[in-house]
Amino acid sequence: MEEGILAKIEAVLFAYGEPISLEKLAKILNIDKASLEISLDNLITELNGKNRGLMLVKNNGKIQLATKPDLTKLLEDIVKQEFTEDLTPAALETLSIIAYAGPVSRADIEYIRGVNSSFTVRNLLLRGLIERTTDPKRANAYIYNISFDLIKKLGLSKIEELPEYEKYKQLVKNLHEASLGQTSEKAEVLMPETEQAIKQQNQTEKISTEDPNQKNSNFESDQKNEN
Repeated sequence: MEEGILAKIEAVLFAYGEPISLEKLAKILNIDKASLEISLDNLITELNGKNRGLMLVKNNGKIQLATKPDLTKLLEDIVKQEFTEDLTPAALETLSIIAYAGPVSRADIEYIRGVNSSFTVRNLLLRGLIERTTDPKRANAYIYNISFDLIKKLGLSKIEELPEYEKYKQLVKNLHEASLGQTSEKAEVLMPETEQAIKQQNQTEKISTEDPNQKNSNFESDQKNEN
């Protein structure tokens, strides 16, 4: 067995963030499916330890890294705490990307930002600032847009009224099509004006339109689908 294969599997599943087929995972790791199955069994054994917070979920030939059910309360408390605070720089950055790039997949959000964005996207969903729908190209994935509530809170009548919308929309499209690798520069050049507008709105009126207690079921569903 290739040295470090368990670490590679864990890293790929964490970065991918969604259910991935065993065939695709084996191809990414450049190993055969039988070897992958053995490695997954070994990883499951490791993750079953009492001091590990993650687990593997397998279903219909796909696998996903998820948090253990007994940690749900802890994670819910973290999300509730987020509602009492202003949006973080990471949240503002992600919200700006969705505003200009939407409808956009989480994979593309992470490609632009260069970091895993699962928690940030989920936080924005729970706050009611973004909406998600099933990706027409991938039945097991979602695409994201900013919500009507956010558009209203920003004082806009339509998304196209965002500062230099067409310019940044095209920039995002070009970046995606060119598959550039300079991720650290992408988010930086994206939309400072929108981040500033959202910051100003957030200072005068906390952007939180829904009670997090009303969305616990959605949070648990998100854990299964996007953790």
